[in-house]
Amino acid sequence: MPNHPINCITSIPPTLERLMKLELTNLADPKYLDDVLLTAKSKKIDKIDKCLIFAPDAIGLDLFMRYQSSFDVILQHQPITIRLSSVFPPITPVCYASMFTGLNPREHGIVKKQARVLKCNTIFDVLLVAKKKVAIVAVHNSSIDKLFRDRDIHYFSEKGDIEVIQKTEELVVSRDYDFIVCYVCDYDDILHEETPFNPRAIHAMNYHLHTYDKFVKLINKQWSKYNRLVWFAPDHGSHIDPVTNKGTHGENIPEDMDIQHFIYIKKGRKF
Repeated sequence: MPNHPINCITSIPPTLERLMKLELTNLADPKYLDDVLLTAKSKKIDKIDKCLIFAPDAIGLDLFMRYQSSFDVILQHQPITIRLSSVFPPITPVCYASMFTGLNPREHGIVKKQARVLKCNTIFDVLLVAKKKVAIVAVHNSSIDKLFRDRDIHYFSEKGDIEVIQKTEELVVSRDYDFIVCYVCDYDDILHEETPFNPRAIHAMNYHLHTYDKFVKLINKQWSKYNRLVWFAPDHGSHIDPVTNKGTHGENIPEDMDIQHFIYIKKGRKF
């Protein structure tokens, strides 16, 4: 198992806890993403009130490096850009289990392609203790749809990416939720059918990028009174299998392990 740098996806839960002024619990990784905390401080944001985590599957750093102009639709919002390491193996349930617990795979127990319900402490449990209202919107039967069940969370299990995005928009407009996770997977599905750079896959990638842009704009309208955060949070990258000539992931290589996150933070106009 590789040693991960400070900027690993396991640093996301403690960073969110500090941003939202939640009571730190036994989430394992004590490291914070300092650039995110410093940006909030520079904007005179004492506490994030509402948060949307947009989780597009398999959008790795390699895509960002190859198609940088496509990411302009995200970069126009001047987000914090942070290069992160995934965890090993870089497989969706393993990665998102780490991303929302702060634990490495050996600690949370998801070490392969499986999606059993996590019994360990998660960011969602911390949010619930703080009386925050939480929603997870995900494609039906996906990892995110399964991993964090059996909690007092509102779960929305949707047919596909389009329905997931529509439901997320409804939840944002309702203003009822403090923390929303939105998971989409069309790009990942297509790369496994073809390659990470197939025109269909790149079309799906662009759809995910434009969805983030749409979310930022919608949240700036609907959550304008709140200190808010929109986090573009992919889990891993991908590569072409030399045997099958199709896309895959799960190896300890930069194409699979290296990812780029984008974090938009905005100060609200208080009531």
